[in-house]
Amino acid sequence: MTIRPESLAITILLTMLTALGPISTDLYLPSLPSIQAAFLTDVPTVQLTLSVYLIAFAVCQLVYGPLSDRFGRRRVLILGVGIYAAASVACVFAQSVEQLVAARLFQALGGCSGVVVARAVVRDVYGATRAAKLLSYMGTAMALAPALGPILGGYLTVAFGWQANFVVLSIFGGACLMGLIFLLPETHHDTDPTAFNPPQMLRNFKSLLGHGGYRGYLFTSAFSYSGLFAFISGSSFVFIKVLGLTADQYGYCFAAIVLGYMAGTQIGGRSVTRFGIKAMVQWGAVISAVAGLAMAAFAIMGVSSVAAVLAPMILYMVGMGLVLPNSAAGSIGPFPKMAGAASSLLGFCQYSIAAAIGYAVGHAFNDSQIPMALAIAFMGLASFLCYFLMIRGVSEPAEEAV
Repeated sequence: MTIRPESLAITILLTMLTALGPISTDLYLPSLPSIQAAFLTDVPTVQLTLSVYLIAFAVCQLVYGPLSDRFGRRRVLILGVGIYAAASVACVFAQSVEQLVAARLFQALGGCSGVVVARAVVRDVYGATRAAKLLSYMGTAMALAPALGPILGGYLTVAFGWQANFVVLSIFGGACLMGLIFLLPETHHDTDPTAFNPPQMLRNFKSLLGHGGYRGYLFTSAFSYSGLFAFISGSSFVFIKVLGLTADQYGYCFAAIVLGYMAGTQIGGRSVTRFGIKAMVQWGAVISAVAGLAMAAFAIMGVSSVAAVLAPMILYMVGMGLVLPNSAAGSIGPFPKMAGAASSLLGFCQYSIAAAIGYAVGHAFNDSQIPMALAIAFMGLASFLCYFLMIRGVSEPAEEAV
């Protein structure tokens, strides 16, 4: 049984699919120190469970978009989410950190289908401007998962051990798979038989990168997103090891920054039809740059407290909540026939840059918040500069590319 793609049930399902990426990182963050202790390893090694996941999540997105342009959205989603669910079960039974890293790789290989193809489904159904509004509201609902995830993950880690987090991810992946099988209709009927041919894929990606507006939105959102992953990579060690919080207390801190993101997406959803996509991205980039600089200034001055890290990060996330959904709609909107490819390339750049920044922050950890804070400040500034240099002079995104 399938239902109308504009229905509330499908919107909820698409939100769950988009949340596969963040919930797969945020839920288990409080257990990173426990995983380190359980497998008798060091911080950089346990960070591989995050950085390998991000690299695989980035690279595999290049495949799923063109694959969905060629074969349709529904079948590709079922394949990807099925892989994700099986890999989540494998994480539960990992007997070494190497096995856990391998299972996380396959978890990313399947889970990245959700965020890529769900964005393309929204573009199929709603067009560019309405997609920006819906993606903003989906971002608000999606943020509930990472807001509650670290809190739940902290309690699960304390009560049952780190494996309990992956049990929850297995159940979540199974629920998404059942929704795809029994509810989602096909939304892309004008499939392109050449879309998955490597030469055509390269031509499509080259065409997208040659479009000035697409390129601007891509890099503005990628740097904004990378600031979040600098925080994800370093925050559990900063809050727990440096500032002395427990795993469950850290979960509440992470939930607070997600509330900032939800505030940004709500503002964007309510304002985009009045002010336009460009204005939302501009406001968000400015807010994130200011917040990142404030966090770096506190760190350099030696202000070592929860508030000095948490308050600027909440503000950074307000800006990111404005940037990400509107950049996604601005980049994908003009390309209805290549929505999958456009979404793939956007996701690839977001996650590959984020993975590099997260890896660097993990290796630079020096028992202080300075490396993480500096990385967040640089990402906020880079996002603003990309807007200023690449987007400011282009026209508002149209529904179709010329």
